[in-house]
Amino acid sequence: MAGHSQFKNIMHRKGKQDAQKSKLFSKLAREITVAAKMGTPDPAMNARLRAAMTAARQENMPRDNIERAVKKASASEGENYDEIRYEGYGPGGVAVIVQALTDNRNRAASDIRSYFTKSGGNLGETGSVSFMFDHLGIIEYDAAKASADDMLDAAIEAGADDVASSEGGHEVYASKETFRDVAKALEVKFGEARKAELTWKPHNTVPVDDETGEKLLKLIDLLNEHDDVQNVYANFEVSDALVAKMGG
Repeated sequence: MAGHSQFKNIMHRKGKQDAQKSKLFSKLAREITVAAKMGTPDPAMNARLRAAMTAARQENMPRDNIERAVKKASASEGENYDEIRYEGYGPGGVAVIVQALTDNRNRAASDIRSYFTKSGGNLGETGSVSFMFDHLGIIEYDAAKASADDMLDAAIEAGADDVASSEGGHEVYASKETFRDVAKALEVKFGEARKAELTWKPHNTVPVDDETGEKLLKLIDLLNEHDDVQNVYANFEVSDALVAKMGG
């Protein structure tokens, strides 16, 4: 459990593509509304809503915006969003998972398919690449919140499956079933996490050369720019120099 290397899949590349705060806030608000509509508007009783609100606060989304997004869930005139997962292969045969919330399935599917095609990849059927990932919960804390040993001990006691600690912070992994309980237990001990959400973690990551990596990063930026796309996950590794060059 200890010493598990921090995985380097490309996800949440909140760099230049999310420089426009309005676009980011719109996506965060959409997730809050959907989470509140699917469960209860009380974050204490709704793990997904709680995670969505935590993510919004981490991005300094105004409290009024968050409250408005929750209230929108109960408004009769509010939009209805479908939650869709797209799976496919990007350049170099890299597995890519795209999570979207859309009010127009045809538009979203057409746009996302075109992005894959233009990048030299192809969109597949649901299940075509997700078997190469684990769908689990991730809870992140800054390194200063606890020592690696203290975080490991607390995570094991809470029922977590894995912990990865580095200078960048602590990543605690839990199954979908235990995620909520683990997150609550760690919050009692260490305070609010900097991130707590369900994620797709690849079983293995594939190193790619800079040319392929640049094409992949462009595809992921393009996907993240789309209003309907909430998250993008992939199972490749690129050099730090390339990430810096691409503004990641």
